[in-house]
Parts: sequence; structure tokens; C-alpha cells
Amino acid sequence: MNTRYLLMVFLLLFFAKQEVYSQFGFSHEVGVITGPVVFYSDFGQRNNFETNSKNVGFGVGLIHYLNFSYRADCNCYTRDTYFNDHFKIRNELDYHQTNFEHYGRWVAPNKTSLFADQLRAMSGTTTVFEIGSQLEYFPFSIRDFAARAYKIAPFISLGAHWVNYETKVKSAFGALNTPITTPDKYYNSFQQGPASTWAIVGSVGIRYKLTQMSDLMLDSRWEYYFSDYVDGLKPSLENNGTTPVPENKANDWIYWLNLGYIYYIN
Repeated sequence: MNTRYLLMVFLLLFFAKQEVYSQFGFSHEVGVITGPVVFYSDFGQRNNFETNSKNVGFGVGLIHYLNFSYRADCNCYTRDTYFNDHFKIRNELDYHQTNFEHYGRWVAPNKTSLFADQLRAMSGTTTVFEIGSQLEYFPFSIRDFAARAYKIAPFISLGAHWVNYETKVKSAFGALNTPITTPDKYYNSFQQGPASTWAIVGSVGIRYKLTQMSDLMLDSRWEYYFSDYVDGLKPSLENNGTTPVPENKANDWIYWLNLGYIYYIN
């Protein structure tokens, strides 16, 4: 996992943008976010509450905003346009980790088959680093919110992230891809170690004006990965060669509810 390289890229982009954009009169905001990550994966029963509530990880992130409504170099507002007063660009570096097990009807206590035992014995972990940007839209005036005309500022956003992930899948019964450890549908369906992909990111959230120079943020985010291996599994007829897996209808995706603190840089 090239964690150090991701951090270096993020810092270089941040300082480069701060130097370049400050010449055009833009201002900057920095902050941190953290919260639980619900991972919708190939572990567990599809659309099952226990699966969705227990395969939950935790994430943290560093965020940087380009604020077009305020000029730090002259301590004044920029030219009054709709874009300047309603949009920001959000750049961020995120980390989250999730542990997986199988839950649902197929591993219920009354299930005593080899298939059920194999599922109970299987577990996994994924560690994810992401870097990317979103265009964030505020329906109310950013200038008015900065001037504390109101305390709450809702927003929506859309963007893309480059994703570097590392997976580990194992069985308590021993090595995978054997008749003792692995159900037919999961044969040759594992990816171990590091890999990368892209994700589409969408958010709905609010900011709360804490002080003149700081906000609290509540962010409700969905991310759809362009890979079905982010959890380490991709059960499919193409992989196992014998057993159709019609329930695997989509790539992996997450829901991340995070709380953030934002500081305005003058």
C-alpha cells in the first residue's frame, strides 16, 4: 500500500493550489472528517439488516476547499457571480477500514450444513485510501453564511476519487479454494493484496456556523466503486465456472456518515 505516496500527492496538490489560486484571489478552508462506513459488499445476505448493520467500518479524512466567494489577498469578497456565491471545490484524502463476516439466513443458528459452516468460517478485511475532488453546491448564499446571516447551510456534491485498497480474505478451516473451506459460488472469486480503482462520490450535508472562522459539518455520502473486488470477493459464474450467482448484481459501494470540522484560512 503506497500510503506515503498518496499523502505526499495530497500535500503537494494542496500547497500548489494554495500558491496558484491565491494569485487569483481565492481563499481556502481545511478540515477533518470522521465517522462510520457501511460497506455493501459480497459478504452476507443481500438486503439484510444484520449484514448491513454489522459489516461497518470507520473512516477519517483530510479535506481542503477552494472558496470562490472570498479573496484572502485583499480581505474582500470576489466579483458577485452565481458560481462564486454557490459553489466550492472540495479536495480530500480519506482512509477507512472494514472487517467482514457473513450474516443473514444462510448462517442462521438452525443451519447445520457444510455450506453454512463454510460461510461462518469465512472473514475478510479491506483497507482503503482515496484521493479526489468534488464540486459542492450550496443553494443559499455562501457570502451570507460566512457573514453569519444564518447558522445552517445545506449542500450537495458530486465528484470522483482514485481508490487504492488492500484486501485479505481467509477461512478458519484453512486455505481457500478447497472443498473443505470454500462454497462452490466463491471458488476462484478472491482477490488478496493491493489494487486500485475509481469511485463516483455523491454527498448531501449541512454546515453549521460555529465561529466566524470555523464550521461543523454533517456529511451523508455514497460512493460507488468501479470494481467488485474492493471487499476482496467477486462471486460469479465467470470466476467459479460452475455456479451462477444472480444475487451479485452490482459492484461494491459504501455509505459514509461523517462529522467534520472546517477552518477558514485567511
